[in-house]
Amino acid sequence: MGQRFSVIGDRHRSFIERQRVFFVATATAGGRVNVSPKGMDALRVLDPGRVAWLNLTGSGNETAAHLLENDRMTVMFCAFEGAPMILRLYGHAAVLHRRDAGWADLAGMFPALAGARQIIDLHVDLVQTSCGLGVPLFDYREQRDGLEAWARGKGADGIRRYWEEKNRLSLDGKATGVLES
Repeated sequence: MGQRFSVIGDRHRSFIERQRVFFVATATAGGRVNVSPKGMDALRVLDPGRVAWLNLTGSGNETAAHLLENDRMTVMFCAFEGAPMILRLYGHAAVLHRRDAGWADLAGMFPALAGARQIIDLHVDLVQTSCGLGVPLFDYREQRDGLEAWARGKGADGIRRYWEEKNRLSLDGKATGVLES
């Protein structure tokens, strides 16, 4: 049933690129574990050992705070249509902000989405697949546009104020680095 791989193979890449949603998990040593659903064409396989995803402004910023303390991350994909499979990427990640070297190199790989906050760069050290037979089938209808419409409506200054108010600290009071210079 389950198999382990040291790199993202062609079959894995093809599966990842077909998924419309993925889940990101991070944790600090003594804080809460965070699992976030992601979508919006915001993940790219860069090479067999690396993926990056565009992190959009949301109600919290747990992933960034966690990665500053503990760089371990798991990204999970589930087949909600077609043949069943679960695929997990395990590795170590870094957060890139617009001010960081490396942002410009990666940002052009993603659509220009309003509210783009960070890019998460994951170096994968283990790929695991499992059967996914217990995952239900769902029919995809469309991508929601509410998050991007909300961010466009706020504008750059409004997003920055929102980061100050809602994204500067994690649920456990840990800094996220979103506004540091």
